[in-house]
Amino acid sequence: MSRHVCGLLLRTACSTHYPISPQWPNLTQRARLSLNSSGSRCKSGVTVRFLSTREDLDFQLSRTQVNSILRANEQSVSVPEFDGRGLSTVRKFESNQVAANTPNEDRRSAATCLQTKGMLFGVFDGHGGWACAQAVSERLLYYVAVAMLSQRGLEELELCMERSRPLPPILQWYKSRGDYSYSESASLYVEHLRVFWQELLDSQEHCEGMSPPDALEYAFKRLDTDISLEAQVPHSSGLMRGTAIQVAFAGSTACVAHVGTEGIYVANAGDCRAVLGVQEEDGSWSALPLSQDHTAQNQAELERLRAQHPPSERDTVVMEDRLLGILMPLRSFGDVRFKWSRELQQSVLESLESGVDLDTLNLYQYTPPNYLTPPYLDVVPQLTYHRLRPKDRFLLLASDGLWDEMTSEEAVRLVGEHLSGIHFQAPISPSERQFNLGQMQELLLKRRARAMPSLDPNAATHLIRHALGTGDYRELCQERLSSMLALPEDLARMYRDDITATVVYLNSDLVRQHS
Repeated sequence: MSRHVCGLLLRTACSTHYPISPQWPNLTQRARLSLNSSGSRCKSGVTVRFLSTREDLDFQLSRTQVNSILRANEQSVSVPEFDGRGLSTVRKFESNQVAANTPNEDRRSAATCLQTKGMLFGVFDGHGGWACAQAVSERLLYYVAVAMLSQRGLEELELCMERSRPLPPILQWYKSRGDYSYSESASLYVEHLRVFWQELLDSQEHCEGMSPPDALEYAFKRLDTDISLEAQVPHSSGLMRGTAIQVAFAGSTACVAHVGTEGIYVANAGDCRAVLGVQEEDGSWSALPLSQDHTAQNQAELERLRAQHPPSERDTVVMEDRLLGILMPLRSFGDVRFKWSRELQQSVLESLESGVDLDTLNLYQYTPPNYLTPPYLDVVPQLTYHRLRPKDRFLLLASDGLWDEMTSEEAVRLVGEHLSGIHFQAPISPSERQFNLGQMQELLLKRRARAMPSLDPNAATHLIRHALGTGDYRELCQERLSSMLALPEDLARMYRDDITATVVYLNSDLVRQHS
């Protein structure tokens, strides 16, 4: 989203006039809005007509209202330095999310592995609805943790199931306000998780359990397979079948980190991002990327995808920077429209009970253009390992709603200066010394903006506040922030995306001992 303000006045149809501030940022790339000759804007094929009235009612939120919205989904968890199994690499973590979609399509997860070492953190960005992101956020960390269990640990799980005894805890979850679960599908999820560990038990190579990178990759692929299968088989209730199909036809990107005593493994599929905050010897901050965005801007990813299809499809696999001209992320969970054959898609949708409204399930009977050699999409994650160093201070995971608004370097600097309380100002460069009076004034305004004290104890909230409220001189603009948060539900997604951010603070003393 552009940070520059334009004078576009939004007016919507149906004789409803939304009271909106007259200054708005340009539209996001993801919204893909275009103005046609009749004066209507098109978003994903949906046309919205704006009336020609000049009415402009001011709609601003107070500071109290802004803070209430920004802090509604905050989470802050301090991790015991010694968790009963050893010193913890994570001191604490802070997380937050602000929705643009209704309901929010982002999800987040955090848990400690109780049977093995390490902590797991995940950020999930749904599309085509929230259903897939919700299911993945509930299930993926379990698949990772089970894959890391030893043969003995898996046998204990199976014995408890056979004797109808409570299962030993696998994860210690850190739930936040607003988190909820698919209660109607819980039995199905446990059943398929059991099939997963039974297959691991039958494997002759499992023994001591998978390493974190192997567990991450295997869990991503296995869960996506289960999501696909669950949509194809009969279920005990129509509600459960409808949910399974909804999950499979929606989609979700995922970025998951396993933080252990010596290093961080990151598995990423899609355009969420993991970045490490590094404090240099002079006190400045630098960003070390631990993932790559799987979009058309990633040339290696683009070539990987094209190589999977005939040369005749080279120009149609990705069009207008989107998969088959439709989907922006090039890896994801679910999204069976880009994985199944046309015949299977039609068969599954037709199998729904009569009377089920496809619109209520966010399902539509269409096939992407140039759909010739599926599958066009997979969820195989790209894996990254980083061995921790004393100067590595925090890990930042965030959905692309944050990265639409700021670079990785900006985000790390904001969190780093929030953490240290010291605002690092680079010396004036030789070129800056040649500035005229107006340019020097602008430079001073930017430097002063960087030194403003934080309004939020929670670093994730601090990031989101800056993402939505930064002005032309990198200063916090209350009017802009208020306007962005005051957007009506049916317009908010045109101007910003759901934003989720989790900041994981590392135990530098422990890292120093290992080093």
